Amino acid sequence: MSEEMLIRHCAPTLAGIKTGNMFSCPYRSREEIHDEVRRLNRVLAPKGVRVLPLRYFKQRALIYLYRPSSLSRDLADGYASDLLKQYGYSLENPQRCVVQLVHRLRTCPGFPHEIGLFLGYPPEDVQGFIENRACHCKCIGCWKVYGNEEKARQTFNRYKKCTEVYFDQWSKGIAVERLTVAV
Repeated sequence: MSEEMLIRHCAPTLAGIKTGNMFSCPYRSREEIHDEVRRLNRVLAPKGVRVLPLRYFKQRALIYLYRPSSLSRDLADGYASDLLKQYGYSLENPQRCVVQLVHRLRTCPGFPHEIGLFLGYPPEDVQGFIENRACHCKCIGCWKVYGNEEKARQTFNRYKKCTEVYFDQWSKGIAVERLTVAV
């Protein structure tokens, strides 16, 4: 997993303005990906960021980079917690919810669309996506919007600008560790 992948897919989380990001990354062996995840966690954990492989499929790993403190805040929202309860999540703590998400990713026949809550998507958009089977949204950006379109568009623009700035800085030689904001 390259630093470029982290910047392109996770800049808003590294900057502290988003709860989490996910991306698919190729790997030669699970040992290789585990070593890289351990290395990243050693460097990023002191800044409040965790990296976790969620699932493996056909020589690709689904990687989740997130901020536990932001996830805790997001999942404490009544709307989000009610939605997670519908899917059998026990809301003891956010880390337990992440473990349950990993289990659902690995065992459910379909994709667990509540995953949007783990990425900081608004609960009304996650619920709208599920209820409308990904149809009839107001707009599409980083996610499909069913709730506040104006606020979502502003958020999409912030994420895009953040990624551009981070990629520019990384291209000039600034390491991911230095670009990661401690929150």
